[in-house]
Amino acid sequence: MDAARTATSATLEQPVRRPCVIIAGGGFAGLAAARALRGCDADVVIIDRRNHHVFQPLLYQVATAVLAPCDVSAPLRQLAQKQRNVGVVLGELVAVDRQARCVEVAAPGLAPRRIGYDYLVLALGVSPSYFGHDEFATHAPCLKNLADAELVRSRILGAFELAEQSDDLVQRRRALTFVLVGAGPTGVELAASIALMARVTLRSNFRRIDPAETRIVLLEAAPRILGSFSESLATDARTRLHELGVEVRTGAPVTAVDANGVTVGGQRIESHTVLWTAGVQAPALTRTLGVETDRAGRLPVDTALTLPADRAIYAVGDIASVVDRGRPVPGIAQAAIQQGRHAGQSIAARIESREPPEPFRYADRGTMAVVGKHFALLQRGRFGTSGFATWWLWAFIHIAYLPQLQNRLRVQVQWLWSYLSGQRGARLIAESNPVQAAAPFDKLVAAPARPLAASAAPPLDPP
Repeated sequence: MDAARTATSATLEQPVRRPCVIIAGGGFAGLAAARALRGCDADVVIIDRRNHHVFQPLLYQVATAVLAPCDVSAPLRQLAQKQRNVGVVLGELVAVDRQARCVEVAAPGLAPRRIGYDYLVLALGVSPSYFGHDEFATHAPCLKNLADAELVRSRILGAFELAEQSDDLVQRRRALTFVLVGAGPTGVELAASIALMARVTLRSNFRRIDPAETRIVLLEAAPRILGSFSESLATDARTRLHELGVEVRTGAPVTAVDANGVTVGGQRIESHTVLWTAGVQAPALTRTLGVETDRAGRLPVDTALTLPADRAIYAVGDIASVVDRGRPVPGIAQAAIQQGRHAGQSIAARIESREPPEPFRYADRGTMAVVGKHFALLQRGRFGTSGFATWWLWAFIHIAYLPQLQNRLRVQVQWLWSYLSGQRGARLIAESNPVQAAAPFDKLVAAPARPLAASAAPPLDPP
């Protein structure tokens, strides 16, 4: 009797382990999944190599000095502080062991460690694709995170400074020529914003050059720009770009990029500033999972957003290849939010032994792009509109979806100031720091994904 009582007492004192849900990625999809698990009796762990969430649709405004980095970002820990079941791990997800149900995480200054999971949500996002020419990256930076945006901003502003100081007319002309490769929404928005910066913001800032003489060339390999929009809206956007002084070339694949320009269609365009706004691909990690991927490395999922080969793993956002009613779901923020929310709700239902939610259905609320001041595009299904009213709608929606109240307030104030004065308050050229080259975290982020080694450290909190 005493032995039975002792055993019962030991059992009662032993803590019950809650299910662990790992969310890899703190972007739109990852945060939506975490919020959907609010109140769920589970431990939720967000893993991201950056300590902040970035509102990517406005990154181009950081790159063109309209907004500061803090205006479009928020610390992940601050976003998660009100949700008691959420923890944040700063590190790089480098491998997944599907059999052992654990992931390997590498963090700066620490040995790689393994964390067990019951459910895994892959929301890693995508990286730029140079279509087999990775050597272009050195001379043509992309625009995917805050570091990219600050680098692009420094290159744009530095080009004007170079032109101001140069006595060589050829070098000056090269410095005042900007080439953007890729005419999707990001390329179009960035080109229009650079044009406004040159013709309005910098109009009276220089003594030896006229910024209005800036040449902006937008290149697109496809037959037309803005392939995700209707042809009529794409034509409207091209007309607007022409009014802003942007030179648009379609059917123009780039064959070479170097420090002094690009080669397109056998023609040379001399430029000190080439920006890459074309193409994306999934991270290399997806190809180490032992499951099928599409040509871009994305993970095909079923209607529950799980991998058909492993229902404990969900893939959401840009990393997932989602087909809804016979059509691919676009890789945009609203789609990522809907997918993340659905994955979180599905996991909560499984943990609580409830009926699963209905199969995922994408609710198309429209795709938008802004082309300079007073002009934006909206495509929703077959309906499309453009113009001044659409521009105001674009501004309202983007402010509403910013991550925090302080972001919304700062952006409203900065936009109002820019609207009234034409000035931009974040015109800073970042200073280079030679010490950064030795930073361990830079090496960590650049490391390619690899299969989970058998000699890895023992699992922490295994399922």
